[in-house]
Amino acid sequence: MCAGKNGVAALELSRTLDIAYSSAWFMCYRIRYAMSRPEQTEKLDGIVEADETYMGSKAHGKRGRGAANKTPVVTLVERNGEARSQVVANVTGENIGAILHQQVEPDATLMTDSYQAYTKPGEQFAAHHTVDHGAGEYARTEGEGETAIRVYSNTVEGFFSQLKRSIDGTYHHVSAHHLHRYLAEFDYRYSTRKDKDGERTKRAIRQAAGKRLKYGESAASV
Repeated sequence: MCAGKNGVAALELSRTLDIAYSSAWFMCYRIRYAMSRPEQTEKLDGIVEADETYMGSKAHGKRGRGAANKTPVVTLVERNGEARSQVVANVTGENIGAILHQQVEPDATLMTDSYQAYTKPGEQFAAHHTVDHGAGEYARTEGEGETAIRVYSNTVEGFFSQLKRSIDGTYHHVSAHHLHRYLAEFDYRYSTRKDKDGERTKRAIRQAAGKRLKYGESAASV
């Protein structure tokens, strides 16, 4: 789970380790719990990209941002740094503002698309640059010389692309009840992508210290 970017299905572990599926599933769940980011961590800084996506089955006939049967996820990615994802009830300016206030330093530069929900929250940062995907704009250069900055949200969009491919290909379906644990798994692997597999695994084991999770607390929606 620490080495493979697509994760490992509990059914595969059940066959490999010759244990019951319920035991393999709970083991995976506890590993994801260990991978979850400690609460007391520094805020993201520098250039931070923010975007939202919707996880779940496709809604026939639905177009646009989100659908009634999907779960909204907001992800922040610090360029050359961490990814932090969070399930939200609704993608609103208020909810996005609360997440950004909690996770990002005020002197950071925020990068988003032109979705209006980011407009007011973006005012709390040193700078907020947007790209207009609707007009076919995906990247541009702002400024000149040494102060020039590349404006895009391709990093966080790439994170979503990997997340969705892996969920569809490895896990096939993840309920809204358990989605936050899977997000912790993908955040962890992305944020430690510069580590070697062995070091990433040792770090996950160290993070398991003091974290206890009972089967009954996690299996309600298996």
